[in-house]
Order: sequence, then structure tokens, then C-alpha cells
Amino acid sequence: MSLLALGINHNSAPLEIREKVAFSEARLQEALSDARAHTKIKELVVLSTCNRTELFAAYDDDNDADSEALGQWLASFHGIDWLALSPVCYHYQNSEAVRHLIRVGAGLDSMVLGEPQILGQMKTAYAAAHGFGSVGAKLSQLFEGGFSIVKRVRTETAIGANPVSVAFAAVSLSKRIFSRLDKSNALLIGAGETIELVARHLKENGIANMTIANRTLTRSQLLAEEVGAKSVPLDAIAAELVNADIVITSTAAPIAILGKGTVESALKKRKHKPIFMVDIAVPRDIEPEVAELSDVYLYTVDDLKEIVEENKRGRQNEAYNAEKIVDQGVQAFSRKQLEYHAVDTVKALRQQADMLRQQELERALKQLAKGDEPADILASLARSLSNKLIHAPSANLKRASAAGRTEVIPLVDELFDLGEYKSIDSEKQ
Repeated sequence: MSLLALGINHNSAPLEIREKVAFSEARLQEALSDARAHTKIKELVVLSTCNRTELFAAYDDDNDADSEALGQWLASFHGIDWLALSPVCYHYQNSEAVRHLIRVGAGLDSMVLGEPQILGQMKTAYAAAHGFGSVGAKLSQLFEGGFSIVKRVRTETAIGANPVSVAFAAVSLSKRIFSRLDKSNALLIGAGETIELVARHLKENGIANMTIANRTLTRSQLLAEEVGAKSVPLDAIAAELVNADIVITSTAAPIAILGKGTVESALKKRKHKPIFMVDIAVPRDIEPEVAELSDVYLYTVDDLKEIVEENKRGRQNEAYNAEKIVDQGVQAFSRKQLEYHAVDTVKALRQQADMLRQQELERALKQLAKGDEPADILASLARSLSNKLIHAPSANLKRASAAGRTEVIPLVDELFDLGEYKSIDSEKQ
């Protein structure tokens, strides 16, 4: 069975395309079932974040046509043209798919180099697919093995030191716009992991007041209590905008929740005091037309790339060390996968040896019961067992040699480690 990783990310595709193929949590089980029903894949994990949508799959055969079929399914599921999606898609097979998964989990493929959130998102995606029954032995080996190597990267390098994320980049940009956050009011929309990070970063930077709006009020209340903020429902956003200097949003809503009209109305009540907005969501939470308003400074995830580049330059040395660990991990994983090919034969070999051992042991016990000399019985047992163990390979080796299949001989030498004994035999001659 072969492995395949197919997807798009912030490097391969613009936001306008990424948001079209994002998977909502509500449709994830449907997607996993639909993909297995309409392609030849046996196992599937879907990873969907603001910067990437990726499919990790296991197939029976190693075939490039499988990646084409999976890509066509991805486009069809989201109702878009595969011809438009295919130029921005990438796909990796087998060891390169392993390498890609590890690099993604270690933050080496992230917009913010070394960011730690992606590993948690991968673990969540893997657990969800496992719960839906779309993970078997192959993807289990891939993800569990990959997570183990990512842990090495995180513990043996400083790639994740001084955590920097898209959330951190958004707050850093806020500090550039407002020299003193202790005089600014922030409105955060959403209550997921990204908004949690934003809230903590803002608190650490002394934000004056913070309000968190979310569809599920219970969740936003918990976060609000933690960071000393106010919690409101989504339908209160319009009212809260009037006092918001900073708006950072990251929800899983399928359509924009903040339109031009709502923002324009808030600006009038603010007497056109500027609002700084960062839309981290994919699909976008804020209508692009909002950027047309003269008193609004609207940024998307793609606009954070300058800050991200600064972060990358500071972590390149650690990234180099991390890549070496990734190389070692991929090689070790590939060796382990190759070892699986021999598992059935090794089991059969052990079963055969155990059967012969049991036969000789029973014969020896009967001789002992009859009162035969123990030393003679042990000698006979050892001689008979070794003869039976080497009988079949010896006979088959002679037949192969007689048939001209001499290439088998060095393989047997290697298999049974006979080099030393052959040299001893040569010296005697």
C-alpha cells in the first residue's frame, strides 16, 4: 500500500482559492465518506487550516492516477473546476509524503517558521479521521511515526523558541499601528485556538479593554474570564464595533459575518476614528469591500507575510538543524516500512522452527522417561534439531545452484552470516 499527500497552502495558492477548498468541521465526516466512496483510497485524513488544505491518503497501488483522482474529488466536493485548482496543487508519494507530513508538523512548512499550533491541528485532524473510521494501519504508522519525529525536532532544536504565530504576527502589527495598546480597545471575533492566542498576546501587551464575541457564548465566556475580557454573542458585534480600535477575527463561518454596511455605520458613530482590522479566517470573516472604507485598515492572513519573513530570518539556523532530523526520521521510517515486507516470512520461519523444536523435545522427553542416558539424549536432540533446521534450505540451495541460479548463494551467505565460517573453511584447505 502506498502513501499520498495532496493539497494547497499559502505558498502554492492565494487566499481566494484556499478559502474555496477549506473543510468545515460540520462537513468533515461527509467529506471522508464521500472521498472513499468515489476514489480508490483506503484511508484518509483531512487537514484544513487557515493556511492549508491537505489530504493524506493510503492506496493499494503506487499510481500517479490516484493523485489525479483525489484532486478531482477535492475540486468536485467543493464545486470548483479541477483545471483551476490543479496548477496550485502539490502532491507527494511514499517517502516524500512522509517528509512533507513531518515538515508540516514541525512548522517547517508554515507561514510562520516553527509555529507550534499546526501540530495540534494535525493531531486533531488525525483523531477526527480515526474516530470516523477512515484511518487504518498505514496512516496510523504514518501519523504516529511522524509525530514522534516532530517531537524530536521540537526537543532537540530551538525552532519553536519564543513562539511566533499568525496570532502573534497580528498583535505585532497592532503594536506598530498603535504605539500604546494600553489605550486601545480590542474586539476579538471567534473563540478558537487562534483567537485564544491573540487574546493572550494582547493581554501580555497590556491592552486596555478586550471584548470576545462568539456564536457559542459559553466558550467565549471561559476565554474572557481567563484573560480579563468581556464576552458577548455574535449579534452584538455591530454595537461593539463602535468602541473597537482593533478587530481581529477568526471563526469557522462559511460566509462573511462582517459587512461593509455594518462597519460604515460604526465609523459614523465613532466620528471616523480609524479601525485596524485583521481577518485571519479562511473563508474570510470580513467582506473584502470593507477595505474600501477610508478609515479602515484591513489585513488578511496573506498580508502578514512581511512580519512572518522577519520571523523566518531569525530561525534559519534552527531550521537547518531541524531538516537534518527530518532526513534521519524519513530514512528510519522508510527502513521500518521495508521491514514490514519480511514480517510474514519471519513469522513463518519462527513457526517452522518452533514446530521442529517441539517435535524433538517430545522425542527427547520420551527417551528420558525410558531411562536413557541424559547426555546421549541431549547430544541426539542438538544433532537432530540442527539437521532438520538446515535440511530444507540446504536442499533448496543445491537445487538452485544446479539450475544455474548462483545469485542465490551470496544471498544465503548474507542471510545466515556465513562469511566468517567460509573463511575458516578456506584456511583449513
